[in-house]
Amino acid sequence: MAAVAARSSLPAAVDAVKALAHPGRLRILAMLRGGDLCVCQMTAVLELAASTVSAHLGDLRRAGLVIERKRGKWVHYHLVDDGPLADLVVQALRLVEDDDQLKRDVGVAKALRKVPLDTFCRVGFDRTAVGRRSAPGPHQARRRHSTTRRQA
Repeated sequence: MAAVAARSSLPAAVDAVKALAHPGRLRILAMLRGGDLCVCQMTAVLELAASTVSAHLGDLRRAGLVIERKRGKWVHYHLVDDGPLADLVVQALRLVEDDDQLKRDVGVAKALRKVPLDTFCRVGFDRTAVGRRSAPGPHQARRRHSTTRRQA
């Protein structure tokens, strides 16, 4: 109960809201709503460097929105499950529940939970195997277009 009381200060509330103010961190929280994940699983879904995912998780952990737990070789993360911060996460995710990207992330994360971590982390991840194919970002589309133009 002392942790909840310590979290009721203005600075702690500001930290929690700041942690929610990034699309990558909201994507992580949405994935964790379905259960624990390790960094390698989240990295595969987000298509970001492990260091970037770890930094986002650090922000979420310091804000009290996620909890880490070591299991064997891996560190698993899960959502805080009680108190005002858990309520804040629920409300934030409710605001974005219709987002297509978050829906895709949740689906891929669900599929990844079925793959044993030893296998997943040793072999890697092929997004097409679970029905996800990334759409090119604007910089990728430009590169493809400029390549086509040069060949013409």
